[in-house]
Amino acid sequence: MLYDKSPMKSWSSKTVLAAFLFLASCGEGALLVKESADGGVVAYPYRAEQGNLLSSFRKEAVRLMQEKCPGGYAIVREGETKGRLRQASPVAGSSDVVEERRWGIQFQCKESERNRTSLHQIIDR
Repeated sequence: MLYDKSPMKSWSSKTVLAAFLFLASCGEGALLVKESADGGVVAYPYRAEQGNLLSSFRKEAVRLMQEKCPGGYAIVREGETKGRLRQASPVAGSSDVVEERRWGIQFQCKESERNRTSLHQIIDR
């Protein structure tokens, strides 16, 4: 018994392509890119049309800062940081390149600020 597989081939290749594109778009989330004893820098990807504050990875960045500074933290500065270019095409040799924008947040633990202020008060006496 013979049957035509062409509709199945078309459907399954589209499904595989869609799955690949979905997984390729799920790059890394928020990362602690620089760490010090009293703070650090977290960075996360965002889409320009969505903005940095609405990025789903911002919550992850906040969680990383809270884990590093359980007593609270202060944001020293934040802004767009170096992104990356990545190939998003499943076909080798294709030139579909996607620019991934990244937002960075430099933060300092509040406990460390308090300790540093106390230390300066002792030294100044």
